[in-house]
Amino acid sequence: MAIEEKVKQVEALFDRLEIEITAFKSETHLYCNAGCGKCCSTPNIDASPLEFLPWAFHLFLNGKAEETLVELKNNEVKNCHLYRSISILEYQKGSCSNYRYRGLVCRLFGYAANTDKFGKLRMATCKIIKEQQTENFTKAEDLINKKTYVPIFSDYYMRLAQIDLRMGVILIPINEALKIAIEEVLSYYAYRPFPDGLGNIA
Repeated sequence: MAIEEKVKQVEALFDRLEIEITAFKSETHLYCNAGCGKCCSTPNIDASPLEFLPWAFHLFLNGKAEETLVELKNNEVKNCHLYRSISILEYQKGSCSNYRYRGLVCRLFGYAANTDKFGKLRMATCKIIKEQQTENFTKAEDLINKKTYVPIFSDYYMRLAQIDLRMGVILIPINEALKIAIEEVLSYYAYRPFPDGLGNIA
């Protein structure tokens, strides 16, 4: 399957998830605090290279893939390369530098569920939401127990792997996933022409 087709399929999966999360947020009234980057600033986040393929393809189309790959190879920090904090002193406040192309893990966390060891669905969200939005969080858990639909991490990662098993099934440190995604795109186009009509897409 061509890289362009994989990118389209990953983006279609993200679009479907966005619709489901919007509906779930509307029902539960859960929300992330404005300017909060606590989960993004956490080191040791794992992701798959495939969920960042649209981001890597975007960089390639805009001539920034090689320089970003060099930055990643020189980066020894474990925190996500895309996260931008307000300052060193306020590291847990900030935002994603490329929010439109954020990964699947970034989209799911806070508004999706995991299955616990008893087979029960539990919200996968942060301590801030649990403590500051107790009523909404409890309502969300109650709705899930009553079989209200909620996106599930494992379901979405299975759907992702169906697009490309090799790139979609592995979970590795997020910066490694970013690096492999870029390498995949650069390798694919090393001996292929630039995609027709896709130059400089913002």
